[in-house]
Amino acid sequence: MVKDLRPVLFFCLFFSLFFSSSAQSCSNYVFSSNRVFSSCNALPVLNSFLHWTYNPSSSTVQIAYRHTGITTSRWISWAINPTSTNMPGSQALVAHQGSDGNVFAYTSPITGYTTQLQQGNLSFGVSDLSAVFQNNEMTIFATLQLPSSSATVNQVWQEGPLSGTTPSVHATSGANIQSMGVLNLLSGETTIAGGGNSRTRKRNIHGVLNVVSWGTLMPLGAIIARYLKVFKSADPAWFYLHIACQSSAYIVGVAGWATGLKLGSDSSGIQYDAHRNIGIALFCLATLQVFALLLRPKKDHKYRFYWNIYHHSFGYTVIILSIVNIFKGFDILDPEKKWKKAYIAILIMLGFNAVLLEAYTWYIVLKRKKSANKNPHGINGANGVNGYGSRPQQVV
Repeated sequence: MVKDLRPVLFFCLFFSLFFSSSAQSCSNYVFSSNRVFSSCNALPVLNSFLHWTYNPSSSTVQIAYRHTGITTSRWISWAINPTSTNMPGSQALVAHQGSDGNVFAYTSPITGYTTQLQQGNLSFGVSDLSAVFQNNEMTIFATLQLPSSSATVNQVWQEGPLSGTTPSVHATSGANIQSMGVLNLLSGETTIAGGGNSRTRKRNIHGVLNVVSWGTLMPLGAIIARYLKVFKSADPAWFYLHIACQSSAYIVGVAGWATGLKLGSDSSGIQYDAHRNIGIALFCLATLQVFALLLRPKKDHKYRFYWNIYHHSFGYTVIILSIVNIFKGFDILDPEKKWKKAYIAILIMLGFNAVLLEAYTWYIVLKRKKSANKNPHGINGANGVNGYGSRPQQVV
């Protein structure tokens, strides 16, 4: 009977150690300076913890912001924003290693996204400011005179690389754009701003619109135009399907492009040159394609051949640039891997169907060419196949 209890005892011991270790990382954490705080929260992202003791009568709070798994080649920061849950307007406490090799802390008011975390006075009082680094953990200690009597504060926390001894711009994707929210100093409740801030939602909308339009509908419309026209029964349905697909892609794509412009204007100092320039080029080329439809000559016009070259070259260029820019967008937005894998699966499906249709199209063309050679007068009273010749026509 004792033998049967051993697995149970083992698991009890394991879970007690596990929860003991988890608690040690926050509420039961012991600082080397023997400082004690009444509350602690494991912040949602960036391997960070906030310890504090709140005094409502004096509207002061003693804090220890602790960032784990970090090296001295990085800086850390924790801030209160008296006006919003965003980065601009934040009143920050910053710590990093100095030129003498010691870690120090200072205050930095943040006025915009282009900040270099210059030292300056905050809009509220700060005392007992210090910082320590040990066991790959950097901690900022301070006592703050809160800007209002409310127990709820907007908090922002961050980390980034050092250039020498000067803070450089932090990453602008993933956890680094989610590290802001609201903290209730009494209840200890911590929430990410809006369940994911509005700027992140705009980035997600921008990505979805562009993946659906430039990245999916546009190549699908090209496949329809290239392959369905070979089938006599699909004429002229293929043309209207092609127009519907490309028009929808353009309208949705312009909406995605516009959200990108808005994101750029709202994020002064954060710029992705390659992604932006490709996006502008896509919009210009796609707009020229729309005008090309209005200027399309008739099939027997002497300039139709040159129009076809222009239309196809611009169209394929748009598709290639779209796919390239979408993957650049994935790298910037840094979403869960499943979204990137899903788009890759869409591309594989489109490519696989294109290869099959290409092979089948040439089978039909060669078969019709062979039939046409047996009948020198052509089929349907015309020279070649359906009056178009022996190859699949690229006529839109």
